[in-house]
Amino acid sequence: MYELLIVDDEANSRNILASCFPWNEQGFHICGQADSGREALEHLKSNTVHVVLTDITMPGMNGIELAKTISEFPSSTRPMVVFLSAYDDFKFAQDAIRYGVRYYVLKPTNFSELKEIFGAVKKELDVKYQLQPDFSDRHSSDEIIQKVLTYCSENYQEGSLSALAESLYINPSYLSQLIKQKTSKTFSDLLNEARMKQAALFLKNPSTKIYNVSTMIGYVNPNNFARAFKAYWGVTPTEYRNHEK
Repeated sequence: MYELLIVDDEANSRNILASCFPWNEQGFHICGQADSGREALEHLKSNTVHVVLTDITMPGMNGIELAKTISEFPSSTRPMVVFLSAYDDFKFAQDAIRYGVRYYVLKPTNFSELKEIFGAVKKELDVKYQLQPDFSDRHSSDEIIQKVLTYCSENYQEGSLSALAESLYINPSYLSQLIKQKTSKTFSDLLNEARMKQAALFLKNPSTKIYNVSTMIGYVNPNNFARAFKAYWGVTPTEYRNHEK
């Protein structure tokens, strides 16, 4: 599913748009609503959003200004913008093109128009994130995260985001954003967590040398392992082993 943010200062219009169109069937999930451009930007700071469907005429920061600001985002995190407006004004269309907006929906919207436009938007996103056809429909974000956790527990020695993304047929950038959104952690955090938990299990065996544990979980330098272990568990490997006796 792709994450969709709806921006409109008219709460009733926002709610109707969010609830009366089968977004899930089109491959989209409503991740939030905002009543102004400023509120939308605040949402974008801490959430993954793939498409912003925004009204043009709003108090404060309007849709044109919002699109301009979004156009300055790095390409890897820049959501697509679709304009929604009751005003069929050619100047708006000109501004839309200037800031990379190519889809423009007039109010009142109808089912067939939204279906056609967001069908085209989804195809563009599939190309951008290199998804297999219908991958995002067949696998929910929770399922993907479970695959990430399983991968980390099984590949704690040499796991990598690029290898995982390739196995899931997902763009690494998209996967990285999804992991951060769903777990509040990075892939590196999750892999390190799996390593440290496995190291703790190895340390329970008193016959296993600590420097061997370092190698067994993927560390070349035992000192780096010791520092990472203490940062995670709050004690050194030796202290952990002694405490477990």
